[in-house]
Amino acid sequence: MRSPSTTMDPPVQLSLPRTPPAPAPGCDVCAALTKQRTEAYGAGDLSAVSDCNVELAAHPKKRFGVR
Repeated sequence: MRSPSTTMDPPVQLSLPRTPPAPAPGCDVCAALTKQRTEAYGAGDLSAVSDCNVELAAHPKKRFGVR
């Protein structure tokens, strides 16, 4: 019978955080999401910041066809 391996896995490689998505110019929805994101960041609610970033990233694609 073989003994179990006792070596460690290699370290995890993490990338730098992505740049937050920019609002589409002239879009009221994007402007509101940007305001919500700023307020959430100020309150330390990073989960809400992430939610706003997801919505901002998806919103222009649906409405303006922008990536």
